[in-house]
Amino acid sequence: MAQEMIEGINPTRMELLKLKQREKLAVKGHSLLKEKRNALIMEFFNILDRVKGSRENASEKLKEAYQDLTAAQVIMGDLAVRKAAMSVKESVDVDIDSRSVMGVVVPVLDSEIPQKNITERGYGFMDTSGKLDEAASKFEESVKLIIEVGEIEKTVILLAGEIESTKRRVNALEHIIIPRLQNTVKYIEMRLEEMERENFVRLKMIKKAMEMEANG
Repeated sequence: MAQEMIEGINPTRMELLKLKQREKLAVKGHSLLKEKRNALIMEFFNILDRVKGSRENASEKLKEAYQDLTAAQVIMGDLAVRKAAMSVKESVDVDIDSRSVMGVVVPVLDSEIPQKNITERGYGFMDTSGKLDEAASKFEESVKLIIEVGEIEKTVILLAGEIESTKRRVNALEHIIIPRLQNTVKYIEMRLEEMERENFVRLKMIKKAMEMEANG
């Protein structure tokens, strides 16, 4: 297989100097990108561990909340639970910010979900079960955990995309750009050496012809 080179390059000393500088920058860039890729992969797996833990926490809290809700439905009846739920006016305020992880901008979500008592939720405590309040409290905790899962999972997706992009750039430099620069540098060096030898031979021939003319 023929070695690939950069096309349209004149074999001159000026071009040789330019190509050597480009090769030097490409090698340095390759090294920096490899470091970035490795750091991103480490960060990715660290956050991936958090994803698993956060999902399990949210899932467990939701499970407990639904168990309490089911218990409240058994005690109070489905209609009474629905009536209590309709009286709750709830909204969640989420502040969205961002931070940089190895140059990747990832979201930071901050949610304000205060713990409330029965009266603060909007339904009375005379005709409701304590299980309903426990369910409501656990659902509030679940929402906060779900928001946390969303933040972490989005971070994982963004990091995975940047890792893939960085890997492609590393591979392009390692297998295409740097080899082409190196092959072109070698080619120009060989051509310059050939041209020097040709010039040397030509000068010798001219000198010999001049000497013969002078002696003739």
